[in-house]
Formats: sequence, structure tokens, C-alpha cells
Amino acid sequence: MLKRLHIILFSLIGIAICQDPPDPPDAVTKVATSAANWLKIESGVRGIGMGGSQAASGRGLSGAYFNPASIAFIDGSEAYFSKSAYLAGITHNTLGYGTRLTPTDYFGLHLFYLDSGEMEVTTVPSPNGTGEYFKVLDLSLRLIYGKQLTDRLRIGGSIKYIREQIYTTYMQSFVFDLGSNFNTGINGIILGMSVSNFGPDVQFQGEGLHVEVDPAEDISGFQSKITKKFSVPLIFRLGIQKDLFGGGDEENASHLTVSVDAINPIDYTVYGGVGFEYSWRDMAF
Repeated sequence: MLKRLHIILFSLIGIAICQDPPDPPDAVTKVATSAANWLKIESGVRGIGMGGSQAASGRGLSGAYFNPASIAFIDGSEAYFSKSAYLAGITHNTLGYGTRLTPTDYFGLHLFYLDSGEMEVTTVPSPNGTGEYFKVLDLSLRLIYGKQLTDRLRIGGSIKYIREQIYTTYMQSFVFDLGSNFNTGINGIILGMSVSNFGPDVQFQGEGLHVEVDPAEDISGFQSKITKKFSVPLIFRLGIQKDLFGGGDEENASHLTVSVDAINPIDYTVYGGVGFEYSWRDMAF
């Protein structure tokens, strides 16, 4: 069993660090075929710092983006907030709260908010601007539930309301996440799996798609363009975490962990992430 787990670990590391990008003439991907790609923006200092390899090593609310089962590691209650400022006035904010309802049940709320900053409205008659301004706003509000089935196995799921608004045009839907975390009890090896953004195809609508027509043809004097439906960015993650030294040894102040994820998004090729975490007495990381 231990030999097989080591084979899995080294295979995932090979995927993550030895994968060469496919040659453009031979590559067949589905890049730019899904909507709401902002759902793939990672959050959390720990997760980003470890290369997004959080399917097995995610803990608490900050790990719920990668695997909702991470919420089942909360001890008591936990609040989480992060804010990132990008170029061109774009800001990315997350806010969350989670609590332990019973010895085995956990519940959390998680808000994701992406703001493009103000941009001036331009039209064909007014290419230099109309004097009006608009924003691109992306929102995800998530309810998370986690359960500790045994001392080694945790599962979790979440339902997300997502909305993207561009001026007077918008898209909205509900999507789901599922995940699990299993501690093998063998040499500090932990396995994790998650499926993110499972839901129906989405379609844009709103006043921005209205086209003026002859009132004789339509009572309201306009018709609405029908846009194509697109899938949301479904992502499958399979991860493994292993203690390199110090795991489970309370007398050892130092602790080094490696985590590896294989990530398979619906609109890209399979890729991987590798992360290392060193901690000293659980105070400095």
C-alpha cells in the first residue's frame, strides 16, 4: 500500500513539473470556450503560495475554494478576508465565515467579489465617450457544508450563486462544488479530491442586448439579441500531501510538507501544481 501511494505521489509530481506545453499545431484545447472564467481566480495566501496544490492540504475557509471538505478542519469558528489590487484599478475581494455546528458538522459562508473599476461608455456616435461610466462586476456567494465522517475522512459540498454584470448585460446561475479529504494514516500521506463549478450552461441577457426595431414589427419597439450558451469552467482536482519530516512528532519543532495536485479544467489541458510548506512550532510558516 505504501509503495502504491509513493508511486501516486511521484506520478503527480511528474505531471506538475515535467509536463511540456503542447506544440500549437498539435494542441487541441477548449480555451476561451467557457464563461465566468473569473471563477478560476485563486484566493488565499497559503493556497497561492503553494502553487494552488490544495486539494489535499487545504484547511479551513481559505482552502474551501480548492476543496469544500477543507471547512471540516475548522476548530470552533473562523473568519476570513482577503483583498488584492491588480493593474488598471481591478480589485479582488473575498470574505468568509465558518463555524463548527456539532462535533462532526460544519457550515460556512463565502463571498467572492471582483470589481473592474470604472470605465467610460463609448458608442459608435461617441467614440471618445458619452460621459457615462460602467463597471464589470463578478460575484460569487457560496454556502458550504462539511462533515467529518471518521477521524480520517472528511467530505464537503457547496452551492454557489454566480453573477457577472457588464454594464446593462448580465449572466447568473447556480453551480455546485464537491470534495473529500482522506488521511491514510501512513507516513503522513493525505489524499484529496474535488469537483468545482458543476452546473448548467449560462447565457447573457439584459438591456444591453436590446436592438431598436420598427414598432410595427414589435409592440415594445425593440428586440433582444439571443446570445449563445456557454459552459462554466468545470475543474477536477486530485491531490496528495505528504509529511517529509516532523509530521505527527510533537517533539520536533520543525515540520516540512509537500503537496501535489493534478488539475483538469474543462477548457484547458491537464496541468499540475506543487507546493512546500515549512512550519516552526505551528507559529511561523
